Amino acid sequence: MERRNFIKASVIASSGVFFTDTVLGFMNPSPEDSNIGEYYKGFQNPPAGSRLFVRWWWNGNRLDAKEILRELDVMKAAGIGGVEINPIAFPHDTDPVGYEALTIFEDKWLDMLQVALQGAKKRGMVCDMIVGSGWPFGGEFLKKEEQTQMVTIETEDLKGGGKYSFKLSDLLDKVDPSFHSKNKTVYKDLLMARLLPATSNEFIEGEDLTGSLKNEVLTIDVPEGDHVLYYVVKLTGYMAVINGSPGAAGPVLNHYSKPATEKYLNRISDIITGKIGDMGSYIRAMFCDSMELEGANWNDDLADEFEKRRGYSLLPFLPFVLKKVGKMGNPVKEEYGVKFPDEVKELIKRVDLDFYKTRIELFKERFIDTFNQWCHQNHVRSRMQAYGRGMHPLEASMEVDIPECETWLFRDVGRKYPDTGLIGRAPRMCNKYVASGAALAGKKVISCEEITNTTMVFMATLENIKIAGDQSNISGVNHSVLHGFNYSPPEAPFPGWVRYGTYFNERNPWWPYFKLWSDYKARISYLLQHATPQANVAVLQPLTDLWLKLGPQRDPFPQKWYPEYQNNLWEAIHQNGGGCDYVSENIINDATFENGRMAYNERSYHTLLLPEIETLDIKTAKSLSAFADTGGRIIFIGKKPFKSPSYKEPKANDARVKKIVDDMVARAKGNVVLYPSPKGDVIGWYGKLQDELGVKPYVRFDNAHKYLSQSCYRLGGQMLYFIANTSLSEHISVKADFQVENEAYPWVWNPETGERFTYPTTGTNNMLELEIPRATSMLIVFDKHFTKGQPYPVRLKSGGKEITGPWQLQLHHINGNKQVQNLDSLIDLVNDTEMKNFAGTVIYEKTLNIDNNNYHYIDLGNVQGVTELALNGKPLGVKWYGSHIYYIKDAIKTGENKLSIRLTTISGNYLKSLKDNPVAQRWTKKQPFYSMGIIGPARIV
Repeated sequence: MERRNFIKASVIASSGVFFTDTVLGFMNPSPEDSNIGEYYKGFQNPPAGSRLFVRWWWNGNRLDAKEILRELDVMKAAGIGGVEINPIAFPHDTDPVGYEALTIFEDKWLDMLQVALQGAKKRGMVCDMIVGSGWPFGGEFLKKEEQTQMVTIETEDLKGGGKYSFKLSDLLDKVDPSFHSKNKTVYKDLLMARLLPATSNEFIEGEDLTGSLKNEVLTIDVPEGDHVLYYVVKLTGYMAVINGSPGAAGPVLNHYSKPATEKYLNRISDIITGKIGDMGSYIRAMFCDSMELEGANWNDDLADEFEKRRGYSLLPFLPFVLKKVGKMGNPVKEEYGVKFPDEVKELIKRVDLDFYKTRIELFKERFIDTFNQWCHQNHVRSRMQAYGRGMHPLEASMEVDIPECETWLFRDVGRKYPDTGLIGRAPRMCNKYVASGAALAGKKVISCEEITNTTMVFMATLENIKIAGDQSNISGVNHSVLHGFNYSPPEAPFPGWVRYGTYFNERNPWWPYFKLWSDYKARISYLLQHATPQANVAVLQPLTDLWLKLGPQRDPFPQKWYPEYQNNLWEAIHQNGGGCDYVSENIINDATFENGRMAYNERSYHTLLLPEIETLDIKTAKSLSAFADTGGRIIFIGKKPFKSPSYKEPKANDARVKKIVDDMVARAKGNVVLYPSPKGDVIGWYGKLQDELGVKPYVRFDNAHKYLSQSCYRLGGQMLYFIANTSLSEHISVKADFQVENEAYPWVWNPETGERFTYPTTGTNNMLELEIPRATSMLIVFDKHFTKGQPYPVRLKSGGKEITGPWQLQLHHINGNKQVQNLDSLIDLVNDTEMKNFAGTVIYEKTLNIDNNNYHYIDLGNVQGVTELALNGKPLGVKWYGSHIYYIKDAIKTGENKLSIRLTTISGNYLKSLKDNPVAQRWTKKQPFYSMGIIGPARIV
């Protein structure tokens, strides 16, 4: 069976197990494509599978049955549809208040698991469960041969003409990488020792010194001249599980060993099924968290597998393809080793690439495939973050049932957005790979560890969170698993047990408003899970060149990338109204080409972008030529490919690639072009490319903006657009020409309320003038069947009369204190010494003297927090993001009007003041103060 056909088939059935919609909520029933009204009903009342899930950290496994059920009730009431049970180490400097630490998979812990699973099912909530605890998984019970392995090198510079003796113990002790999570017991074995001249004009293996090791001493007679001793050491069990809970801490599993993986997984399923029966009756998916393997690269048969797959031996090159590594497996910055000429360095890099490809293949076959099969044998889905060193960032996710990526919350999100790089972006670079792989494989659910927060804990507003979530949806996500909900009993001292996260907790001042965001996200997720993302442009990222030039990176936080705009090209395509998928060389080679389109499964593209690619497999070059011959558009950005990655016959194969590409360009009829690479403004550059080369977008904006982006979908035969302004300060006005059939009429579906409105058009149904305030998104559905309805509310523009002071403030602190303050004018509360450490609710009051009742709105201006406004005792709504504009026409009167605004703040500024609270200080001590309050200017319009 061809790969693409296997992928297509695997969407329906895996390992003989057929999955359908169940009470566990993996898939929601799909209405008939033509019936947009049925989708609207689901949008109004989304099911559990579309709602927010949370990573439920079972801190230290200090569990109580009543508390488990209480927390499920808290989450259910907040609109959370599912939990990922995630046992994890107890947080540092935290009071356990007398709760016993249970050992995972022992009887008492299993009783608590059963309580949680049955309690969630009774409440109509979905349960996922992490495999083991922490990441990557492992345990104290693993035997040596089952533990993770790495081969690395160390060197010694030696002067010639002398005799040297080294104790084996000293050599091994020197190999001590600075790991992030070092295991207590590390086994070290010397695999290889070689002596080489410090400079060589050709590749040489060097003198094998293993025979010189006697009585645990290595003795070396060094010839004249400077030399280098290379020695290769295998480290076994070097890494401990990060934040593993009792019973699942200790050494990490060897993911390159299929027997070790099977044994580990079967141990877990045997224990769980022995307690609850069939796992699929209670658990939707088993989850595999971050693959932060700190440089794992070995199994005892890896050299044999390399030779079998690549056709030559790795061993002569092993000391030269290995790196000295440090934290998270990143290469250390150090000059060492033999100085080879560039031609030899290039040869070694190609061997290193083959070494990496071999590891990618083995990791997939021995771990990912094994994990998938185990899940299906136990009637659950697989959910996995399948990226990082040792995995292909796109292909590894394609056969996972629920592929997952990551979206983080940083202070710069919504505040900064430079032309290139990852600053200001909440989605990590892995998101587009995972979403593209899912689309190519026909997956409908793209999961995300969302709002991961380690730098502004306690400081995030709902508006910050919404912006990060909107960016996440733009990147292709449609299923959010929040990071996370801490298991924390009420008697735990404030702020409770906090492992990580954005303080999704009922003790957070803004928690009463959390459901406003959870409903918003659920409605968006429901639509996007049922819609098909549109993409007519494919992007082949220069992964081979990246690996050759800079080495494999630690995704989702790469140290380097190539080219500079590598992770920003997809953004520019969407910001200019288009849609794209990433593809790989394997995808291209397995695709079909016809009538100017490249098709893989249900995906089809008329344009392929190759950003500064130098290296292509010969097979891929031939496939590109075939695509071009059918009329497909190929755009080489900056340069054309001119070499192969082949170690064998490199010059001949380089020449073949160059000739295939040159011949393709020569015979093309304008559909294969070389286009200049961007210099700075990537968004403007792509807009120019789009216009000059005739790449048709799905919507054409009259003015692209760095904070404005969109994703286009097809929903039940209709076109759906999700458009978001992710700035915390800028209002965006834009004219949009939607590329839809003219008889389809634009509707705005409001994900906050479930309502829908007709949108005013300008001449034709597809030409719209959009006013999008800060932190605001729009769902626009073009419907052929319905053309009449309630009109979309007009957005307020500038103007009006400023509301000046004085203001009386009533402050209700979360610590129980109350006070009254008077302000002459609206200010940022952190600029007032008496209020900068406040957390809770502030009630702003004043009397407005109105000479006529022709006013329609109050605009509060810059607001940092959640507001509720009442005028003359009449509540007029809640605003938790964007413009805090209230419609007041039905409440205002001539004469005196009593204005009352209730503002709810973050908790972080208060926690900064708790100098004797170790939990508070651990998270907030190094953070700045964050703005809060109604800053204004407020105006009445």
